[in-house]
Amino acid sequence: MSTLFFLILFPLVIAFALLVLKADSARGLVVKAAAAVTAAGSIYLAWQYFGTNGDFFEFESEAVTYGIFAIEVGLAIFIFALGVKYKKYLVSVLVAIQAPIMVWFEFRVGHHIEVQNDLFVDQFSIIMALIIGIIGSLICVYALGYMKDFQHHHHEQPDRRPLFFFLLFLFLSAMFGIVFSNNLIWLYFFWEITTLCSFLLIGFTRTKEATDNAFRALWMNLLGGVGFALAIVFLGVYYQTVELNQMLAIGVMGYSVVIPVTLLAFAGLTKAAQMPFSSWLLGAMVAPTPVSALLHSSTMVKAGVYLIVKLSPVLGLNPAGIMVMMVGGITFMLASFIAINQSNAKRVLAYSTVANLGLIVACAGIGSVAAVWAAIMLIIFHAVAKSLLFLCVGTAEHNIGSRDIEDMDGLFSRMPKIASFMIVGICGMFLAPFGMLISKWAAMKAFVDSGNIFLVMFIVFGSAATLFFWTKWLGKIMAIMARQENVESKVHKEELTVLSTLSILTVLLCLVFPVVSAFMVVPYLQMIYASVSALAISSGNLYIMAAMLALVILLVVVGYGKTSKKIVPIYMAGVNAGDDLTFNGSIGRTLNVGLRNWYMESYFGEKRMNVIGVTSTAAIIIAVLSILLGGVL
Repeated sequence: MSTLFFLILFPLVIAFALLVLKADSARGLVVKAAAAVTAAGSIYLAWQYFGTNGDFFEFESEAVTYGIFAIEVGLAIFIFALGVKYKKYLVSVLVAIQAPIMVWFEFRVGHHIEVQNDLFVDQFSIIMALIIGIIGSLICVYALGYMKDFQHHHHEQPDRRPLFFFLLFLFLSAMFGIVFSNNLIWLYFFWEITTLCSFLLIGFTRTKEATDNAFRALWMNLLGGVGFALAIVFLGVYYQTVELNQMLAIGVMGYSVVIPVTLLAFAGLTKAAQMPFSSWLLGAMVAPTPVSALLHSSTMVKAGVYLIVKLSPVLGLNPAGIMVMMVGGITFMLASFIAINQSNAKRVLAYSTVANLGLIVACAGIGSVAAVWAAIMLIIFHAVAKSLLFLCVGTAEHNIGSRDIEDMDGLFSRMPKIASFMIVGICGMFLAPFGMLISKWAAMKAFVDSGNIFLVMFIVFGSAATLFFWTKWLGKIMAIMARQENVESKVHKEELTVLSTLSILTVLLCLVFPVVSAFMVVPYLQMIYASVSALAISSGNLYIMAAMLALVILLVVVGYGKTSKKIVPIYMAGVNAGDDLTFNGSIGRTLNVGLRNWYMESYFGEKRMNVIGVTSTAAIIIAVLSILLGGVL
């Protein structure tokens, strides 16, 4: 239990230390040391519980309980006041609903419920801890160099980096709390801390756009918080428990817990930015790039899918499961379509994130062994590859002055290392034998086995769209343009170190895919399911795929920099003017060479797809909640 408390409390202590540190040198030392210790702590936890089924821990402390309750009330008052101050009254209304519910529950019901296990650790929470501890810590280190450039570009604004790094480490602390909490009241507390942190980080620049987007993220996540609070009240009143494991045990034994499960799943959908709540994640793009990477890869949205995957044993063919799988499937397909017509790299990554989270959610909704296996593997590979891509885009933007894919021509010449890292990240997202594609293959098999023709349609068309937008971007990066100045020397060492580490992790994870499956994912599935014989991909095939990737890497290493090919002038569908940058067109005009993608706005326009997605998913959620809550009332 001491390791769990260390991982929760250590980032919290560092957060407060960074809040008072003003000097760059001191901040750099503290962040790097804290990142190393946090990552090492998560790795030690994995070693400590390797080969075990984990454990549950009781923590009897009235002081902690009252402390959490007091902080919750204080946060509610703070958020309510913010809503009034900025005239965002929906935020204040949601807090005014949520806070009294929890106050009433604490004094009338919760105080009399005996909690046996406040904390727990299992193989899935260890996987999540490794993602938070390693990926999250690397993002914090990357932010050192990035925020120096950010402050330089926004020199007219006061230096608020102490607050920025305070929020990053507070975020990590809260995420560790989420994945280790068995007591739903504790989980709810950490859940709301991440909501507040995301609000403050998204609105960090304090522009009108940033403030509006921050409040949108806040009210959408507070709406999910209301669902979370109602789930706790229902469990406490009707089942006299607030423990996650006991709720799942009750459901597995055949008793109906569909109402609290549906409410918790609803909270997970909002946090995971599923339609109709996906707009908050797109709005988060206004924040500095480390925030985007943190929210989209290792924290925040992963909290949503983590909770839904934990609920998967009691999902399936019931109202909660149907709501989750249909919302996730629709989100995956439509968000993939929207990504096709985006040229802003961060928006491509954002919609890709929403889409992949939808796929994970849909797998969890099915609730079968094969589907949950695919969901967990998707979480792992998405966290690493997507954080790499977000950080690469941030570095490229600071050095070429744009995040638009159409401005990335010749990136291989201008920033060869960054371009290589991007290629690794993109290949990791959609090419065989990288892990994301293998996991999607497993998801497709699970969808087919479920017999849900709609889910099969969603993954087939969504995956086709995924291939389209990743290939477009990959082509732009790999294009070689003449006479490009190399500007990579301006990149901070912290950024290059983190990006190279994430690139290695992306490849390494694919090589150890079978080991991760056999020693971490399968043992977790054995704990929650009677049989795990129905995995979509056999262990033998996993080893074959890992060997294929090893061979690809070997060929790249052996052949790197060696070529006997003759470099010839570029063909431009006209007479090359001799500089490989201009050509003489058919009517005698001298034209600049241009490489442009097709974005198909008339087919997959963002507004049209969002209207379809928001309308359909909102109708599903409202229908399910109305039926269930109507039956209770």
